Amino acid sequence: MKIAILKERRPHEARVAASADSVKKFAAMGIEVVVETGAGDGASIPDSTWQTAGASIAKDAAAALKGADIVLKVARPMLAEDGLDEIALFSKGQVLICHLAALTQPRLVQALADQGVTAFAMELVPRITRAQSMDILSSQANIAGYKAVLDALEHYGRGMPMMMTAAGTVPPAKVFIMGVGVAGLQAIATAKRMGAVVTATDVRPATKEQVESLGGKFIAVENDEFQQAQTAGGYAKEMSDDYKRQQAELVAKHIKEQDIVITTALIPGRPAPVLVSEDMVKTMKPGAVIVDLAVEAGGNCPLSEFGAVVKKHGVTLVGHANVPARVPETTSSLFARNLLNFLTPMLDKETKALKIDTADEVVKGTLVVQDGEVVNDRVRDAIAAAGPAAAPSVAAEPKPQKAPAARKSPAKKAAPPAADEPKE
Repeated sequence: MKIAILKERRPHEARVAASADSVKKFAAMGIEVVVETGAGDGASIPDSTWQTAGASIAKDAAAALKGADIVLKVARPMLAEDGLDEIALFSKGQVLICHLAALTQPRLVQALADQGVTAFAMELVPRITRAQSMDILSSQANIAGYKAVLDALEHYGRGMPMMMTAAGTVPPAKVFIMGVGVAGLQAIATAKRMGAVVTATDVRPATKEQVESLGGKFIAVENDEFQQAQTAGGYAKEMSDDYKRQQAELVAKHIKEQDIVITTALIPGRPAPVLVSEDMVKTMKPGAVIVDLAVEAGGNCPLSEFGAVVKKHGVTLVGHANVPARVPETTSSLFARNLLNFLTPMLDKETKALKIDTADEVVKGTLVVQDGEVVNDRVRDAIAAAGPAAAPSVAAEPKPQKAPAARKSPAKKAAPPAADEPKE
């Protein structure tokens, strides 16, 4: 058994899919590990560290992939249209495990199927207790929530805690967290530790207790509809237009007094909901800061710009790309542990071979492509929703069809906060 660790080549990506600890554990199982040279540079892991841990170093991606049974990455491989065709380097039968973005990337799914690659999408790990240690979305969102507060403070021109000095008292900053999933909860905890007055909102009733347990104040329209606003899987339900109107009015009134707003609301496979409108931004204090953690999915504020920090109507909008990769040493370590925990149960202790048990709930939830076909129901549904021309070779489709040009994202409608990641 041979595992290859590739260098990440997508813009804004500094993480790596392994750590010295995970390499040591693989080596202890009798598994050969090869790491592409420079793979850990962004996370301050030199090639010598991999070698000390028991891995060998390959001169490039092609050399690392040669003879590999399993390939571990952080981000999905690049396509030719991205500027570099990484998938062309893969061999039939190789197993890819990474954040595949499978629900929104039909062309990528098609390419993997055509190449004969077996692919697991780690973002689709089911929300069950047994899989918590494998959940890349939660581990990365946790650090993103922490970093969002630090990024806000970098651009906020005043102090965060209340300070009593001989020259007078400095009032504490008011921080408003929109979306109380993993990132939101960590943002609340971090802002409280730094002395801010923290409020938070979410449409899921279960989050109220979580916010209050961290010392924050919960802000929401708490009517009968609110009490039923959570799915069995922990996600926020789509709310009625009347509820959205009431919630928007409450948020608009509250946001006028806030110094820092951190938005974290994401809906899997869909554009991020608009939580902070331009009219709301216009009412905010001069010097206020908005950190939009959903900017890569279109943004929770229409004024946010991907990969940029801009000032509009006197408010600074922070739209950093790939926030987890801004803390690469920590997030790489957590990501590597998630992959190790995911992969270990599938490795036969005696033969060292990978055993893919499709009856297993975790395997069934994450396995996307196998034997040239899409085998994941959620991904098939997403492909079908994207239109027949975008569909790769799935069992229901007798022939693969050419993918169309990338579609424009649909216009976003105002919506109440949804959680960045549901809690178990």
